[in-house]
Amino acid sequence: MNIIEQGRAFLQSLGALAGRTVWDWRRCPHCGDNHTTKWGFYPRRPWFFGGRRHVSVQRHWCKSCCRTYSEESAWLVRGSWYAREVHRSAIDHWQHLGTSFRRTAEVLRSWLGHQERFLLWRPLHQRPAEREHCYLSASTVHRWTDRAGKVAQASIGGQLSGVDCSGTVGVDGLWARLRGGAKRVVLQVVDNVSGLIWPPVVVEGEESEASWQRLFEQAQKAGLVIEALRGVTSDGARGLLSYLRNSLGWVGRQRCIWHVWRSLGREVGRATTKAVEGLVEEVAGPLREQVRAELLALVRAVINAASYTAGEQALAALREHPQGARIWRLLNERLDQILMHLVDYYAGLQRVAPEWCWRDFRLRLSRGRNHGSATRLERAALVWAIYHNFTPAQHRSERKRHYRRPGQSALQVAGVPPGKVSYLDALRV
Repeated sequence: MNIIEQGRAFLQSLGALAGRTVWDWRRCPHCGDNHTTKWGFYPRRPWFFGGRRHVSVQRHWCKSCCRTYSEESAWLVRGSWYAREVHRSAIDHWQHLGTSFRRTAEVLRSWLGHQERFLLWRPLHQRPAEREHCYLSASTVHRWTDRAGKVAQASIGGQLSGVDCSGTVGVDGLWARLRGGAKRVVLQVVDNVSGLIWPPVVVEGEESEASWQRLFEQAQKAGLVIEALRGVTSDGARGLLSYLRNSLGWVGRQRCIWHVWRSLGREVGRATTKAVEGLVEEVAGPLREQVRAELLALVRAVINAASYTAGEQALAALREHPQGARIWRLLNERLDQILMHLVDYYAGLQRVAPEWCWRDFRLRLSRGRNHGSATRLERAALVWAIYHNFTPAQHRSERKRHYRRPGQSALQVAGVPPGKVSYLDALRV
């Protein structure tokens, strides 16, 4: 049962629970007998969007098995002072709006109790004296989110079974500083075509081969067919290169050109500085700009070559440049990895690592400080990955940001549209 089927089953269970009649509740859930009688009730006062309500929970006693049981509601969460709608709103507020646990609790607290910021929204509102204050705290929201993370962690096995993979993926890691100064890195695998994120992992470092092995093993456990992989786009992590060489020898590695440009920027600066050594500023300034423009044009011709032959010709021209020897040496070592996408077998392999995924990840996770431990950070990352896979991209493009498939989620692009099932249903919130 994959994650969509789990969410659909949970949604159906809520519907079945809401549709139960008085006669249905007379049947004992322990022995199945309907020889029962009412056995009092106990009051509850949960918070809903409209405020705090008084709810009476009916209890029953079975004469056959001599056990008691209570009626349940689809709108209530057992043992919680807040209704299910508040739980779902809190997690969605933190996840979708990209805010902190503290601000999430503050906004919901203001809304439920008509207090704090609610009085800023409605300046003419007079708060009734008899209305109770809401004391929802950030730690409570954090506990709800971590509970959803435990559900996500338990669903890793077969989570994305039946979901096709394009055969080309991108991998990347994000460093996070936990409480106490500990550092961990979140590793992820993203499908290049659909943008689907396989369950991420949290490890101590990305330079270890074992870290990347754990990432791909978890993705395989979730449903990724390792044998179907053809290419991987990544930065210069040595641990990944070692893992691919030793375990996935048939998988090609495309070097992320964004990281290539970042590493070459220092070399271009050194080369231009060397070209103007000993010259006065009036002469050095224009010459520096000329040499820089020439080197950048030659490097761009290599990286953006339309064919492998054109890349080798541009590389030879770079070698002939008076200041291009060191840059030529660096590009010559990585030429096969930079132009891997030109090979027909690796068609569809993107040239940039999935750095774009971390943009939304950083907003709400504060680089891990809110989670305290690596275990909680990994649970939060699993919740975020499920949220990303279920949430469709917005329809309207922005000035600097465009969406390849507006209005479609990663699961929908992968061929398994979730329909009415949301990520909150999949997390059984």
